[in-house]
Order: sequence, then structure tokens, then C-alpha cells
Amino acid sequence: MDLSLKLKIQSPATFSLTHRKFHSPIVRPLKHQIPIISTSTLNLKFRTFIISSQNHQPTTFMSKFNKKNNKAFEGVSEELNLIATQNLDHAPARRRVRSAFAEAVQQLDHPLFKGAPTGIITQEWYERNSEGLEIFLKSWMPPPDVQIKGAVYFSHGYGDTCTFFFEGIARRIADSGYGVYALDHPGFGLSQGLHGYIPSFDDLVDNVIEQYTKIKRRPELRGLPCFILGQSMGGAITLKVHLKEPHAWDGMILIAPMCRISEDVKPPPPVLKAITLLSRVMPKAKLVPQKDLSELFIRDLKTRKMADYNVTGYNDKMRLKTAVELLKATEEIEAQLDKVSSPLLIIHGAADKVTDPLVSQFLYERASSKDKTLKLYEAGYHCILEGEPGDRIFHIFDDILSWLDSRCS
Repeated sequence: MDLSLKLKIQSPATFSLTHRKFHSPIVRPLKHQIPIISTSTLNLKFRTFIISSQNHQPTTFMSKFNKKNNKAFEGVSEELNLIATQNLDHAPARRRVRSAFAEAVQQLDHPLFKGAPTGIITQEWYERNSEGLEIFLKSWMPPPDVQIKGAVYFSHGYGDTCTFFFEGIARRIADSGYGVYALDHPGFGLSQGLHGYIPSFDDLVDNVIEQYTKIKRRPELRGLPCFILGQSMGGAITLKVHLKEPHAWDGMILIAPMCRISEDVKPPPPVLKAITLLSRVMPKAKLVPQKDLSELFIRDLKTRKMADYNVTGYNDKMRLKTAVELLKATEEIEAQLDKVSSPLLIIHGAADKVTDPLVSQFLYERASSKDKTLKLYEAGYHCILEGEPGDRIFHIFDDILSWLDSRCS
């Protein structure tokens, strides 16, 4: 394994993800334990330190915890503010709100929206899955004069949707020659299902497999490399998709993957025990104590305010069964990390207090993949693809696209 920088890490035999087996993984300042992409150079011109097992050239529980819907949006009409206060438990209401705010979102002064590539061909549609739920899907294809190199399939995080910040992300990936496909998980965004409710984490995994398997059969995509991109909870879904179908993908990109929920946001053990018991009798109840995480997700203050416009995002207290399913999923993933064999790119903000960056390091060490790369970005928060300053965002895009290009040649 060719390491670009020596690591001070704990042995996988002694480092565990569960709270039961160790007290805190951070016993020294984070930057003394793992190589990070530093911001110490002037004018935010970032230096890159890469951990990679190939000799390639140097080349994210995702949720925008918006303000509650009863707080007014600045700069929009009273009518729009009234629309935003409606109950979003069911998909028709979420679809109406998204439609009403479409123009306001397009005018946001964010690097992902400003100067977004033109000529991208988009399509939106619904598919009814094997559970009888309408699933929202969207695609972004390169301009007609750009040859398609491969396809990227996205899995969003907890509380999020594929129709807000990811719109700008997808357009830039598509402009570089990739077909991009995304869906809203059941119970989130524009897909059917009770808002924020996960009765079974494996149902999310199976839905991703079902929908993307159908898309990969399209004639225009046959023979092309296919990659799956998962952010936060979507990273956990992506890992479980891979574990169920180890040879279905040509590579995985994990952004701040939810392999373990940080102790900073996890309820204390007595509360967790109570949640587990209550979830058996009132699974849909919104009773899980929740800290205000808005300051932990997005570093850029201006972007933090824009996140309020993710109007279909779930920002209420977590439902009991959802909390239990998320915790169970992380435990199941931990037990199988050595079975991760796909080409792998892991990206994480070193200052992420929602999903632990040291766990991404642990995943990198444990994965059996022969082609694996870990990149950590100094001072980066959880929403590293959308919540950082613009030049940092585009630097990360360059890293992702270089990784993709090197595996499509």
C-alpha cells in the first residue's frame, strides 16, 4: 500500500465503532492522528494529502436541519410563507411546497447554483416500487455534444432530498461527462411515505437496488462504468447495497458516511434504551430528543441560512422507529467492514461532529478493497459538498471527478 503520509492510527483489532467498546476515539487533536487536507496555505489554496492504495496521481446522516416551518422566510411573499407552514407528513403536500418554492431556490446566491452548467438534460419521473410506494427519480445527462464516460447514482442522507443542493452537484458531474441519477428515499423529499419515518432500513437499501437496477438496464447505459455515491445516511445505504450485491458497481464514493453516529449527537444510553422500548408500541411518534444541529452541519454562515429553503427536508424530532433503525444499521455495517471490496473513495470533513471522521479512517483500514482512497479536509463540516466556501467545494469536485475519470479510462 502506497501511503503519501505516515499515519498514527490505532490497530483495527483494538479500535471499535461501538460505544460499548471504547470511550472516545479522539484522544489527541485530530490532525495529529490522520492526514488532512490543510487550509494552512494562503488564500484558501488547499494542499492535498491523499491516502491511496493505487498509484493514481493526486488527483457525507445528511440533513439540512432547517429552521422550523413556522419561522418566516426572508424575501419571499406572505403567500409562500403560508405554504411553507403546512403539514408535510405526506408526499402531495411536499410536492406542492417544492413547486411553490422552485423559483426562489433558483435565485439563491450559492456556488452550486450560481453559474451552474447549461445544456444539461434533466428528467423527473415517478416509479411505483415493490412495496407500492411512488418513488421520485431524477436524471441529469451531459449536453448532446459531450460523450458519456459513465453513470453516477446518488443516495441522499437523512432528512434530505435529491432536489435541493444536489441539483447543483449533479449538474457539475453531468457537465463532466457522466449521467447522474438520483432518487428520494421512501418517506423523504417527493417520494411517498410518512415524512421522516424509516420502518426498516433494509427497505431503503432494497429500494435503491430495485430502482437503480432498472435504470442500469437502459440501452444507453449498457457497458458503461457505474458508480454509486452516498452521503451521510446515504453512505450507510450505499455500503449495505454493496454488501448485498458486491459486484454490481464499479466503485463507491462515500461522503461523510454514517458508519457510526457521533457521540456528540447521540442520546445518552438510558434514553436510547427507552427509545427502543417505546418504538415497539409507538414507532411513528416524534419523541427522540434532538439538539439543534444546524451549526454542526454547515460551516459557511451564508449557506446555513440558505438551507432553510430546502423546504421538503425533514427537520422535526426524529421518529422512534427511525432512530432505532439508524442505530441498528450502523452496528450491522461495523460488523461487515472487512467485506467492503469495491473501489472506494471516502471524503470527510475533519471537523465533522455528526458522523465521526475517525470512523471513515477505520473503514479505510478495514475495507478489503485493493483500490481505496481516503481524503480528509481540515476544518470541514458535515455538509462538505455544499456547506463550505466556494473554492473548497470546487476543490472537492475536482478530487471526485479525477477519481471517476481515472476509473473510466
